[in-house]
Amino acid sequence: MTTDPEAVGPLRGTRPANRRQLIVDAAADLFYRNGFADVGMSDVAAAVAIGPSALYRHFRGKQDLLATVVSAALAKLAASLTAAESDESVDIATVLAAAAVDYRGVGVLWRREARHLLPAERKAMRAETRRIEGRVAAAIVRTRGDLGSAEADFLAKCALAVANSISFHGVSLPEPEFVTVLSDLVSSVLTARIPRVGERSTGVIAQTAGALTARSRREAILAEATRLFATNGYSSVSVDDIGACVGMAGPSVYNHFPNKSDILAAAIFRGDEYLQLEMNRAFAAARDPQDGLHRLLVGYCTTFSDNPHITTLIVSETMHLPEAERTRARNAQHSYIAEWVHLLRLIHPELDYARARLRVQAVQIMINEIVSLPSTNPTVPTALISIGADIFGIRRLRRS
Repeated sequence: MTTDPEAVGPLRGTRPANRRQLIVDAAADLFYRNGFADVGMSDVAAAVAIGPSALYRHFRGKQDLLATVVSAALAKLAASLTAAESDESVDIATVLAAAAVDYRGVGVLWRREARHLLPAERKAMRAETRRIEGRVAAAIVRTRGDLGSAEADFLAKCALAVANSISFHGVSLPEPEFVTVLSDLVSSVLTARIPRVGERSTGVIAQTAGALTARSRREAILAEATRLFATNGYSSVSVDDIGACVGMAGPSVYNHFPNKSDILAAAIFRGDEYLQLEMNRAFAAARDPQDGLHRLLVGYCTTFSDNPHITTLIVSETMHLPEAERTRARNAQHSYIAEWVHLLRLIHPELDYARARLRVQAVQIMINEIVSLPSTNPTVPTALISIGADIFGIRRLRRS
C-alpha cells in the first residue's frame, strides 16, 4: 500500500498502462487515512489525475474499489502461503510478516471498513479469511504435534493479528529488518504454550452477562450507542437508531447528550478511564517492572474481554471525533502505550523505543482483535496473556 498517492499519480492527460493499479493504490491510501465514509470517488480520481468518469470505467463505485483493495491483499497472502506449503524451508512467520508489511493498511481497512462492503462481497472475503486462517493453522499443526485443531486455529488467528498489528500504528524500521522483527513476534505466537480448550482458566475472572441494567437513561443511551457504533460504524448510526434501542424518540436523546459525537466521545473516554484505573491498580500492587507489566497485561485483557464494543470504538471510530476530542483521545492512548513501553525497556534494556513499541502494540492489538470475536471458550483470556508474556519475554506470574 502506498503512503502518498499523489506521488504515484500520473500527469493529467496521460494513460499509463497500470492505471487500474494506481487507482487501487490511491484508494487504499485514502480509505486508510481518511476513512471510507469521508472519501469520494472524486477524491480518488484527483489522486491519480483523472476525471471521475474515467474512474467509473474501471470500478462501479467505492464499494467495488474497497472490495478490490482488500481482496488483492488476501490474494497475495494466499499466494505466499501456497509457496510456503510447497517449500518446507519457507518460514510461515516470515510469510505473514512480509505480506503485512507489503499491504500495511489492509488490517485497518478490514477491521474498520468491511461493514461498508456489499453483503455478498463481505461474505466472500470472510470465507477467504477463514480459509487463510485454516491454512496457517494447518502449518502450525505440521510443526507442533502437541496441539489440537482448536488450539492451532486460535494461534493462527493470534498470529495473523500480530502480523497485522502494524496496520494500526506508524512505527517502522528499515528493511529488511522490519520484516525480520515482525517475523520474530509472529514466531512467538506460533510457538506459544497455551491451555487446552476446556481447561480451567486461572488469573482472569470470566465475566457472565448480567440480568440487570442501569436505570439511568443516559447510561442506557451510552450502552446502546456503543454497541451500534461498534457494529455498524459511527457514520451509519443515526440518533433515531439510538433512541429506538432505548425506547425513546431520537430527538429525546439530546436531553442527555448535546449531539451524536458527544456520545462517541463519552464511550471512548470511558474506555480510556477503565484502562487508567487498571494501570493505577497494577502499579500500586507491582513488586518490580516485570510484575507490573504482567499486571498491565492481565488488566488490559480483562478490561477489553468485558467491554469488546469499547475496544472497537477506540481502535476504529476515534477518527470521527471532533479535532479537539480526537487529539485528547489519541494523546491519552499514546501516554498509556508509553507506560507499557517504559516497563518493557526496563526489563529489556537492549530494546530501543521503536522495537519495544512494536512489541507492545502487537500484544495490545492481538488482544483487541481476539476479544472482538464471538467465543464461549473460557480459556481465551488466559491464552492471550500467555502469548503476550512470551512476546514480552517475561515470566507468567500469578496475579495476587
